[in-house]
Amino acid sequence: MNSPALLPVETLRGDYAAMGADWTVTQRPNLYSAEDHAVWRALVARQSDAVRRHACAEFIAGLDALNLQDTVPDFDAASARLEPLTGWRLVAVPGLIPDAAFYGHLAERRFPVTVWMRTRAEMDYLVEPDLFHDFFGHVPLLSNPVFADCMQEFGRRGLEAGADIARLARLYWFTVEFGLIRIRAGLKAYGAGILSSARETRHAIGGAGVAHLPFDATEAMARPYEIDKLQTGYFVLDDFSQLFDAARTRRA
Repeated sequence: MNSPALLPVETLRGDYAAMGADWTVTQRPNLYSAEDHAVWRALVARQSDAVRRHACAEFIAGLDALNLQDTVPDFDAASARLEPLTGWRLVAVPGLIPDAAFYGHLAERRFPVTVWMRTRAEMDYLVEPDLFHDFFGHVPLLSNPVFADCMQEFGRRGLEAGADIARLARLYWFTVEFGLIRIRAGLKAYGAGILSSARETRHAIGGAGVAHLPFDATEAMARPYEIDKLQTGYFVLDDFSQLFDAARTRRA
């Protein structure tokens, strides 16, 4: 959710020289190295067990629908599975993109996915979202009709937010990135920042001193966050309809 407007493009990791006017690039699956594929496999293997235990059922169903392989995913192939379910497609981007471009894609049911993979040395943490975070963390829930509609509503809201864009970014952070949902069996994760990180998954569900807060959109929009630390508190939904209602609210 950080914009290149806040970071000089030359400091960002992706190849921004190759992008189009909509900030997209062409994914070339044949150019991923053997090491890229090995890191992808290692990350999926490490996170899959935690996801099966701690992710919401909707996320797990989406992961199964994507039928992940041992190689870095082809975005076009994933889109071919996703689009018949909810009308969403993936678009390749060089990395972080401006808010207007990001929300514009969401409003058209296009999800931006970074094309580059982290290195083995960065398996536990990296500053910018990479392909694994974007694809493994975000894409599975786009197969769920309710969540898919929520994401499009975030896009529409983002295009209209104006001066409220920072408040919307905080709502997105504490839900789409770091949200939990309560079911009869207990707490489950749905946020991409949780489900793409082994450490964050353990911390969010059972970390010492972690606050599990009843979801309140107004509080989420006002709560500060830090991108380089484990979260100290997580907002808990009772139902995804709460998220849809929050995304539709013009001001909170």
